[in-house]
Amino acid sequence: MSEIIQGPDPKEIYPIKGNKNVQFIKPSLTGVNIEAGEYSYYDSKGGESFEEQVLYHYELLGDRLIIGKFCSIGPGATFIMNGANHRMDGSTYPFNIFGNGWEKHTPALDMLPLKGDTVVGNDVWIGMDAMIMPGVTIGDGAIIGAGSIVAKDVEPYTVVGGNPARQIKKRFPESEIKELLQIRWWDLDMQVINDHIDAILSLDMDVLRKVSKGSY
Repeated sequence: MSEIIQGPDPKEIYPIKGNKNVQFIKPSLTGVNIEAGEYSYYDSKGGESFEEQVLYHYELLGDRLIIGKFCSIGPGATFIMNGANHRMDGSTYPFNIFGNGWEKHTPALDMLPLKGDTVVGNDVWIGMDAMIMPGVTIGDGAIIGAGSIVAKDVEPYTVVGGNPARQIKKRFPESEIKELLQIRWWDLDMQVINDHIDAILSLDMDVLRKVSKGSY
């Protein structure tokens, strides 16, 4: 019989005793337009909240930031949301935000280049000071290099880096990536995950195949 491992409490904002920098994102959220899966964390530079790293996110626009489970987000990583966008069919200057009569020039939403929701998959690692632009989808298992500016979608299990971020390599062969996307280890029962962390970390596909079929 395997040892029963509890693991950290996903409802705790600060899961590491005495450390106020590493914070689980889900229990820290206060806004309605951000969703995060369990165990995804932000490693802050100085105790700032994850929500402080989500910029120009206005409820009026309705765009959402959706983050999966078991994601690692490095210090200073930021998410630029659709509220940062300016009109581009003429002058880009936002006269309306300064009021004093200029507010009558507030653009309708269909005048703005809105990009939709920003979606981060599961088991994604976003490096220090990376910037994720509006409407981007980052696939499961992807790695975003430190300081990268991600303006386009990132495929699952792909390493990208630079400004703008470009593909550096695929992490695994396409056949393994396809299997991993079917296995979806992050959706397994937590006791099953606890029992097979070594296999998850070392990518022991034989074990993961058995686990996914319930024959562990």
